[in-house]
Amino acid sequence: MENKELEEIKIIIESNVSKCMEQIEEYKELTKPISPENAIGRVSRMDAINNKSVYDAALRKVIGRLAALESARSRMNEKGFDKCVRCNEIIRFERLKLMPESRLCIACARRR
Repeated sequence: MENKELEEIKIIIESNVSKCMEQIEEYKELTKPISPENAIGRVSRMDAINNKSVYDAALRKVIGRLAALESARSRMNEKGFDKCVRCNEIIRFERLKLMPESRLCIACARRR
């Protein structure tokens, strides 16, 4: 991978890390416990509980993506950053632009 491409991936990773951090803060706010003292109806409380579980799942997903992005950031300067961990083929630059945390080429990701 060329230095110019590597620099572009680094910028994309930094941008995605920032977005993940913002989403984590937002989801943490949305997943706070629902106080029983709130004067909302039974149906509204059930909706709130359901929404909380959806936001909990979204929070876990974003935390996982953030960890993968940070791992990619730490591997960027290693030889083979752009190689698939399964087949050792080059991961296309276009894929890394869309998913910089990806460790699999498209063919291996499809077989998964």
